[in-house]
Parts: sequence; C-alpha cells; structure tokens
Amino acid sequence: MVLKFIKEATFLFMTVFGTLGNISVSVNYMCSWWGGPEKKPIHLILLHLAFTNIIILLAKRLSKTMADFGLRNFLDDIGCKILIYLSRVARGVSICTSSLLTVVQAIIISPRASGWWRLRPQSAWHILPLFSFFWILNALIGMDLIHSITSINLNISQLKNSYSYCHFMLERQKKWIVLLLMVLRDAMFQGAMGGASGYMVLLLHKHHQHVLHLQNPKLLYRTPPELRAAQSVLLLMLCFVFFYCTDFVVSLFLSLSLVDNSLMVNIQEFMTLGYATFSPLVLIHRTSA
Repeated sequence: MVLKFIKEATFLFMTVFGTLGNISVSVNYMCSWWGGPEKKPIHLILLHLAFTNIIILLAKRLSKTMADFGLRNFLDDIGCKILIYLSRVARGVSICTSSLLTVVQAIIISPRASGWWRLRPQSAWHILPLFSFFWILNALIGMDLIHSITSINLNISQLKNSYSYCHFMLERQKKWIVLLLMVLRDAMFQGAMGGASGYMVLLLHKHHQHVLHLQNPKLLYRTPPELRAAQSVLLLMLCFVFFYCTDFVVSLFLSLSLVDNSLMVNIQEFMTLGYATFSPLVLIHRTSA
C-alpha cells in the first residue's frame, strides 16, 4: 500500500509540476512573441514544444490518474480513443519538434561563410508548415491505434490490478508495422538531432579555443547569446536522449516480454513523462540566463 501510494503521488506530482512548468514557459514565450520587437523562429519552436508537452502530460495521465485513485470512469470508447491517440501523436510530435529545435539552433550559430547559414529561417512564419507536417505525419503513423482502443469498466477489486481505464490491444501484425514506422521516424529525426548537436559541440569548442588563444580571461565569461542558447539546447537534448532512449528500450522489452511486469511498466511511465516534465526547467533556465 505504501509503495502504491508513493507511485501514485510521484506520477501526480510529475503531471502537475510538468503541466504548470510548460504553461509558465508557454506564457513567457507568448509574451516575448507578441511583445518583443523581433519574432524569433526559436521562440515559436519552444512554444510549440511546451504546448506538445502539456498535451502529453494531460492525455497520458488522465485515465491512469482516475484509475490510481479509484475515481469513477466517465470515459467511453470515444474518450479513450481520443486520449490515447492524442498522447501517442503528441509524443511523436515532441520528437520531431526537438529535432527541429536542434537543427535550427545549429544553423543560427553557424558561421556566415558556411553553407548552413543560407538555410537560416528568414521569418518565424516559415516554421509553421513544418509543425503541420509533424502533426500529419504522426497522426498517420498512429492511425491503426484508433480501432484498437477501448474503455473498460472495472469494479474496485478489479481496479487494483489495472493501470488505466483505457486499454488497447493491437493485432500482432499491425503491432510490428506500427513499431517499424515509429523506429524509422525516431531514427530519422534523432539522426538529424545527433548531427546538429555534434555540429554545435564543434562550434562551441572552436569558440572556446579562440578565446583561449586571445589569452583574455574576461572573454571566458562573456559568451555570446547565440552560444548560450546553443548550450541550453544541448542540455535539453541530453535530457531528451536519456528519457526517450530509456523509454524505447523499456518499451521494446515489454513488447517482446510474454509476462506482465509492473515494475517495468512503471519505469516506462516515468520515462515517458520525464522529458515533458523536466524539460521546462531547462527552458526556464534558458530565459533567465
């Protein structure tokens, strides 16, 4: 009973903390967007990332929070389909948006003489079509989930062994097709993210070497704003890689396992919520830096 209470309290805290943190980030960048003299593409991407995180937290945890605390199930099949489908789509959009954030930041700090500088977004509005593409792509990948999601009505005794009021079971063939599409999507966008992150690390290293060559210790503490922003994006990407890679490994283990493992399910749940919960801390630090 104590462990169950700790688990429920932990997930509830993560949901509330993460939602409030992402709302704070959203409000901050909205004010910067509408009140600032310059509408930066990075601000629009961060705003979209925070919005996606809010959807993940609320859609992922609503039915499970009701099940954890024994609340009455008011979700029918349609409600469950919307919640689970939306959480899956939003998770994919979060991956795509994080990749876009890394790539755009790498282009912004690239030298003017490089070819990457020519790809720099001239306006924040040039980013909007990419957001539409991300939502459509992930909506199509998760389309097969809709027909496999149902609402389950459980009494209190049955509820003790359940993780959620909503349940979905894919046919084995469809399950592997969806998994393959998700792996291809993750490999493509995380590959772009890894390349852009490596490029930023190289540029930051060159900047540090240049400052040391000038032998001026004062310049070590005067990092340009673009490079400080790149450092915060790299920190955000480290957070992303840790939570999403661990989540992928645990999910793959659960997919191949024939035995229910409540510990692994809880670890997967924590990793799924982790990036959406803790990434606002990095974003808030970015704005205060």
